Amino acid sequence: MKLLIYLIKIIQKLGCKAEYFCVSIGQLLKISLVSLSEALTPPFYAEPFLKQLIFVGFNSLPVVGVTALFTGAALALQIFSGGSRFNAETVVPSIVAIGMTRELGPVLCGLIVAGRLSSSIAAEIGSMKVTEQLDALKSLSVSPIRYLVTPRLASSVICLPILTLISDIIGILGGLVIGITSLQFSLLVYTEYTIKFLEMSDIYSGLIKSVAFGIIISLSGCYFGFTSKGGAAGVGKSTTSAVITASMLILASNYLLTAFMFQK
Repeated sequence: MKLLIYLIKIIQKLGCKAEYFCVSIGQLLKISLVSLSEALTPPFYAEPFLKQLIFVGFNSLPVVGVTALFTGAALALQIFSGGSRFNAETVVPSIVAIGMTRELGPVLCGLIVAGRLSSSIAAEIGSMKVTEQLDALKSLSVSPIRYLVTPRLASSVICLPILTLISDIIGILGGLVIGITSLQFSLLVYTEYTIKFLEMSDIYSGLIKSVAFGIIISLSGCYFGFTSKGGAAGVGKSTTSAVITASMLILASNYLLTAFMFQK
């Protein structure tokens, strides 16, 4: 009898988890579709959009640039160390360029911006939710999704590809500096091998990924902000959940996009 009761409780918990998951997916899809429809119809709120462009794009440049620089430098050292075992040291420039543009540039940029942006969005909208500011917007006939979600979504989609491109360039330059100063490459040889093996499809693939990452980051922060409850503690939990969810979805979507774009 006790075993039966225990099994029933387990089934109930699984059912609650499944119900919560389905409801969450439905709410996220609703926010996504409403944001897309309202982004294409007036009125447009230019001031929040411009503020988000500065916050997402310009303010993220220092940390993205530093991360890309040292990542490219470390990648060059690692490839040279591994390639020297097979007398293949000349592959360093090409692999650094391909690795940065295809994978490391967009993924690292996405994870860094997710840490900054998802947490900020979730905290800001969550605070507005628990203090009933969202209800105040509705009472003024202002759509919270149009005013809060759409500018953040649009700015993320625009800024992430730009940040990724900058990250690619800085990462390749980081590998170039190490190649010249520590790995006995000449500037001409390193540049020639980089240009020779780097294709436009490598760059485009990273930019396409960054657009998907921008959508994930902004919608994750907005979703957990709108679903915050329980006062300050609830806002803190939503902020943490937004960053974790965005990071996991970035890594998962990166694999799916890579498998789709580079399948033979």
